[in-house]
Amino acid sequence: MDIALLLGPEPPRGVRAHTVGLANALARLGERVTVWELSRGRAGGTGLPVDPAVRLLSVPFPDVPGEDAGARLRRAVAELGMAVAAAGERYDVVHAQDCTGADAVPGCVRTVHTLDGCAAAEPAGCSERAFTRPTALFCGSAAVAAQVRARWGRDAVVLPGGVDTTRFAAAAAPENAAGRNRWRARLGRYVLAVGGVEPRKGTLDLVEAMATVRLARPDLALVLAGEASPDADRYRAVVDARAQELEVYPLVLGHVPDEEFAPLVAGAQALAVPSTEERFGSAVLEGLAAGVPVVARDLPAVRASAGGVVSLATGPAGFAAGLLAAADADRRRLADGRAVALRHGWDAAARAHLRCYRAVADAPVPHAVGA
Repeated sequence: MDIALLLGPEPPRGVRAHTVGLANALARLGERVTVWELSRGRAGGTGLPVDPAVRLLSVPFPDVPGEDAGARLRRAVAELGMAVAAAGERYDVVHAQDCTGADAVPGCVRTVHTLDGCAAAEPAGCSERAFTRPTALFCGSAAVAAQVRARWGRDAVVLPGGVDTTRFAAAAAPENAAGRNRWRARLGRYVLAVGGVEPRKGTLDLVEAMATVRLARPDLALVLAGEASPDADRYRAVVDARAQELEVYPLVLGHVPDEEFAPLVAGAQALAVPSTEERFGSAVLEGLAAGVPVVARDLPAVRASAGGVVSLATGPAGFAAGLLAAADADRRRLADGRAVALRHGWDAAARAHLRCYRAVADAPVPHAVGA
């Protein structure tokens, strides 16, 4: 099949990893894959290793000073749509990974990774057309599919993604200790959380939990890896104030290059996933693949993907208990966790995607901008 995958500007790390993982796996299965992305200038395109068989097309999308979020979204939709139309290529399926692609290219299918930021009162979040236009919708979990059904009356196919389990397992291997040790030399012993300081990442609960953890384990630092959304400044001020009160001082790394990310995960004493909304549980599975104890919020997506091999928590007290227990993690449970993660590799996920693609693609169709 000829398959196009669409990415908007600066997608979250999880969506970016999902797209590249899917593209690489589809290419390994012999499909012809093109990834269209809007590039805001970060070197290296997606920043992740892309299979040479995957064609990566970057559309320049420079920042515009003073542009608000709504204007940026409209410009992104127009730029991506015009670029795909101008190319005049024909694909068996065009698969959008976010609101930008879903609104830009008629006749596409779309994965709804999360509904966070898509409230009706937030027109800058996602256009309604990004949910009503696609010919088919996919979701990584039944929980997100239920939200889509409740709001738009559309049935979405539950189509879990995958995890680059090989990369994270390799980062934990004895021969790759140097990568882990570089992070440990810089950070000491640390609890890692992935994502910026923002409400959907549950950062405040984790700060509260670490205040308890450090009473027993003052050697453990809290490290946050990832970038927050630009509208999270107010929440960050709340978290910073509470952290000062509790004398918990998270080290916020911001963007971590993807080649350094797996060693960062593998070098942690524990991975905390306090996110209030999980599309699939990819961060959980990455930690398990790296052989790291995981403490995650008790959410349906986490239970479905890894509920039996992670510590589940609902608030600060539960996270504190889970993180303290992680210091004495059961080796057998860690081995079981890695086995669970390995079942969620990208090759199996790509085959499932192909089955869905064939169900919605009767014949190659041209994709162009239009209502």
